[in-house]
Amino acid sequence: MKKKLLSVLLAGCMVISLAACGSDDSGNAAQDSAETQTTDTAADTSTDTAQDTSSEDASAGDEAVADPTNGEVVDGKFVDTRKITVEVYDRGNDDGSDPTNNNYTKWIKEQMLEKHNVEVEFVAVPRWTEVEQINNLLAAGDAPDICLTYDYPTVQTYANMGGVLDLSSYVDDYKDMLPNLWNWLGETNIYWDKDPVDGTLWAIEGKRAVTNRINTFVRKDWLDKLGLEEPTTRQEFEDMIIAFRDNAETLLGADADKMIPYSVSFDVGWRAALLIESFIDPDVSDYEYYVNGFDDRALTQNGTKEAVRLLNKWYNEGLLWDDFALYGSGDSTEDDMIKAGYVGAFMHNWDYPYRDGENSIQTNLERMVGPDAKFVVVDCFEDSKGGHNKFITSSAGDRKIFFPTTNTEPLASMMYLDFISTPEVIEYLQIGEEGITHNKLEDGTIEITAATGEDIQNSGFNIDYTITCNGLHLVDDDLTLKSMAYSYSGIDPELVETAHKVCNTDTRPAKNVNVGAIAAEEGQGPTLASKRDVVYDTALSASVEDFDKVWDDGIADYLSSGGQAIMDERAEKWKATFGDTTSLPE
Repeated sequence: MKKKLLSVLLAGCMVISLAACGSDDSGNAAQDSAETQTTDTAADTSTDTAQDTSSEDASAGDEAVADPTNGEVVDGKFVDTRKITVEVYDRGNDDGSDPTNNNYTKWIKEQMLEKHNVEVEFVAVPRWTEVEQINNLLAAGDAPDICLTYDYPTVQTYANMGGVLDLSSYVDDYKDMLPNLWNWLGETNIYWDKDPVDGTLWAIEGKRAVTNRINTFVRKDWLDKLGLEEPTTRQEFEDMIIAFRDNAETLLGADADKMIPYSVSFDVGWRAALLIESFIDPDVSDYEYYVNGFDDRALTQNGTKEAVRLLNKWYNEGLLWDDFALYGSGDSTEDDMIKAGYVGAFMHNWDYPYRDGENSIQTNLERMVGPDAKFVVVDCFEDSKGGHNKFITSSAGDRKIFFPTTNTEPLASMMYLDFISTPEVIEYLQIGEEGITHNKLEDGTIEITAATGEDIQNSGFNIDYTITCNGLHLVDDDLTLKSMAYSYSGIDPELVETAHKVCNTDTRPAKNVNVGAIAAEEGQGPTLASKRDVVYDTALSASVEDFDKVWDDGIADYLSSGGQAIMDERAEKWKATFGDTTSLPE
């Protein structure tokens, strides 16, 4: 099977896929605020019939400033009904609701029509091929009025082709009409992608209400059965997965041949991120990390090769899932094996096994194995200084929201973004109706309950609709913190509390290195993401003897295919913007 896997992976070197390179996972940053100002189109209109012409001109000028819509909008509503289309991810959930037609979409449509006289239609885009689908829609001129993607180079590419609207004038000229958008995102997220040279703004960054990123999960019941402690170092983790392998019959009985001590997927750079980052110098400069950091998978960072060498060793010792690279984005094979109880450890989004209510990994594991079966979070990949060197995303490391030039209703679209950023709207979409999708405990804490039918959320906290907000964000900040552990239906709150605590230790927040557009990056996101995965997968599954050659050849191909040009231009732009400094202020 390993030979079959390697041949498939090598064949993959000849194919360039358009798989999305971003992740929906999952920060907190100080949010800027903007005062809400009301406009009165008649406030400066004089009733003095004897005023001279210059006074009339001045009054007309003031009136124009007060109402940038020229009368199209009165009291927050369009005089004439407008219609917009909004992208929503289709995650292909077997037991989910229709992403374009459920109780949440109906509520949004009703509210937007009532508050702003804007009709909303949702357009589904497959989550796991979102970059390819958005490319196709943009090329055909059929993209929704409001688009979102995790892949900024795709936005930049179409912007340079004249296919994306510059949002700078809209966020500035209509600022007084967008108080919720400005209060929630602030200048940090709204201007995150603003070009420092020409001032263009092709996309607005959604905000991560929670910057939690990745955790390492292990089977606590297996540790207990073997008399092992939770691992606290890399060596202890290795000893643990060896113990899982060597005691497969004790742990799985007749299913011993299905044992997977440690599971990674084809997306090694994400699914082994904490291990990889532990090999990176904890004192790496902002300059080096930026130049080598085209995406968040750390392929060209110094130290990554040695991390993958260790994974390669584990693979060849039978400690990893043999077929990890054969199943791409959206495939449920790995999750199904974890739910069935065959996997001892894995690394994933910080709360991954606790998501999805009745269909969560943890709930399925208890149902299929027993009430004592559970995944707990461990912190065991130490760096050279004994810390854990966790690189987390900034609050702006979320989806990029942009308008294609086919959008003929940019103001209505901006008003939609303002509506969806309203604190009460975010809260409603995240927790739904009391008694149906959540209960309130005596102290006011929100406890999420299992939803059915059209009340099912296809994404955690409905982030596919709260597109400017990723992560739980209730109106009351204190209540948000108290409710976080109770926001996973059927999950022991203690498990969530531990997961939240661990992923926030020894963190290194990302910084916004805004040096303007990097021309070499345009259109390279999907291409280099595909090549990156091939490098990781082929090197990890190579024989120990061939590891260096497979890795070095793969990196050479990646660099010659555009990676080196990106790194060179990043270095050049950094020096042109920041000079000889290698660190940016916090």
